[in-house]
Amino acid sequence: MKRRNILPTILVSLVGFLIMLLFLLPLGYMLTLAFKPEEQLSAQNAPLWPAKAVTYNYEGKDLPLYNVPTADGVKQWALVKGYREDADFIDPSNVNNGVFNWKGRYRVLDPVYTFAPVFDNFTAAWNEVNFPLLFRNTFVIAVISTIGTLISCIMVAYAFARFKIPGKNFLFILLISTIVLPPQATIIPLFIAFAKIGWAGTWLPLLVPAFFANAYDVFLLRQYFMGIPKELDEAAEVDGANPLRTLVWVIVPQAIPAITAVTLFHFFYTWNDYFNPLVYLVGKEDLYPISVGIAKFVSTYGSHPTRAMATAVLTMILPAILFFLAQRQFMQGVVSTGVEK
Repeated sequence: MKRRNILPTILVSLVGFLIMLLFLLPLGYMLTLAFKPEEQLSAQNAPLWPAKAVTYNYEGKDLPLYNVPTADGVKQWALVKGYREDADFIDPSNVNNGVFNWKGRYRVLDPVYTFAPVFDNFTAAWNEVNFPLLFRNTFVIAVISTIGTLISCIMVAYAFARFKIPGKNFLFILLISTIVLPPQATIIPLFIAFAKIGWAGTWLPLLVPAFFANAYDVFLLRQYFMGIPKELDEAAEVDGANPLRTLVWVIVPQAIPAITAVTLFHFFYTWNDYFNPLVYLVGKEDLYPISVGIAKFVSTYGSHPTRAMATAVLTMILPAILFFLAQRQFMQGVVSTGVEK
C-alpha cells in the first residue's frame, strides 16, 4: 500500500516540477542573457551561461584555448595559427616542447570557457535608459494608484458584505460582469473624455480611476469580509462605533492578508502596465514609467539584447523584494479570498 501511495506522489511532483521549469525558462533566459558579454552572443560553441573564452599569453599574444582530442585524452592547447586541415598549437602545461602541428580542423573544436558574469550591462542600461527617472515615475504612479484602490475597494467591498442594500446581489453581479469587458473596448471613449477635460499627457488618467474601485479587488475583499464574524460588528456597535469606525478598527485589522494580496496584485499590475501609459502619455517622455521606457529602449537599441535584459532585471528587483517580504500574507489572502465563506 505504501508503494502505491508513493508512486502517484512522485508522478505528481515530477509533473509539477516540469511545469515549473517550463514557466521559469523565460526568466532563466533573461537572467543569463543579462550577465553575458555581447561578444559571447556571436561566439561559436559558446555555453548557455555567462562565460568568457580562456586565453593563454604566449610571447605577448593572448592565444585562445581549445579542447583538443588526443590519444591520451582531451587536452587544453593554445592555438598559435590555424590552417584548413591542420593547426599549430602550444601546450600551456609543457611550454618547453614549443609549437607543434596538429592534424585536423580546429574550427570544429570546442573553445575553453570559464564562468564569468559581467555587470557592465547593468551600468550601461542604468545610464542609457535614464532608469532613475523611470523608476521614480513608476513608483509614484504605482503607490498613489494602490492607495486609491485600497481606499475605494475596501469601502465598496464592506458595503457589499455588510449593508442591506436593495438589489445588492444584482449590483454585485453587474460589477463583476465588468471583468470580462476588455480594456481595449473602453480606451477610445475614455481617452476622448480625458482629452476634453485636459488630462491627456498627464498622470491623472492613470491615477484618478483607481479611486473609484474595480471589480476584481472588490470581489477578493468582499469574499474575505464575509468570512469575518458579524458578532464583531455588533460588539463594536454596542460600544457606540459607527460603520466607518467599525470598518477601520475591526474589519481592516482582521483582513490584513486579503488587503496585502490586493495591494500586491494592484501594485504589480500598475508597475507592469504598458498599454494605458502608452496611450495617455504619448510624447511626454519625462512622465514615462518603466514599461514604456524599456519598450522604447529595446526598439531603439535592438542590437544590444544584453542591455535590454539587464534593464528588465532591474525592473523586477523592487516587485520581487516586495513579494518575498509579504509572501506569507499574500498566499494566505489568496487562499482565503478564493473560497466562499
